[in-house]
Amino acid sequence: MHAKPYELCWFFLLGCFVYSMLEILFRGFTHWTMALTGGVAAVALYLLHAAAPPRTLLLQCLCGALLITALEFTVGVFDNMVMDWHVWDYSNMPLNLYGQICLPFTGLWFFLCIPAFGICHIVSRRFQKQRG
Repeated sequence: MHAKPYELCWFFLLGCFVYSMLEILFRGFTHWTMALTGGVAAVALYLLHAAAPPRTLLLQCLCGALLITALEFTVGVFDNMVMDWHVWDYSNMPLNLYGQICLPFTGLWFFLCIPAFGICHIVSRRFQKQRG
């Protein structure tokens, strides 16, 4: 499958919205860089799902969790260590790296990838129908 620009834009906007809403729901606030990070993560998951062989959900979730963790580390270093914006701090979490990422959240990303890849599957089939 070759993703069209409108598909990637759709997933970017979906990721911006969903991630921001999850943060607001669980933390009570979010930061504009988290919306962008959610959008980039959603596009990356969509492309990962499109490239993955069928029936590899657990492997996709593992790759997705690692991808999101790497993205979170990159954004965290910039937001929290370079810009000193204090968007988040995982220093009190077990198995953290510089307070930017931690193993418990990597596990959370793994499980959140299950519904995310379900959405990717449904939406990609709809986009394919539109292409004819």
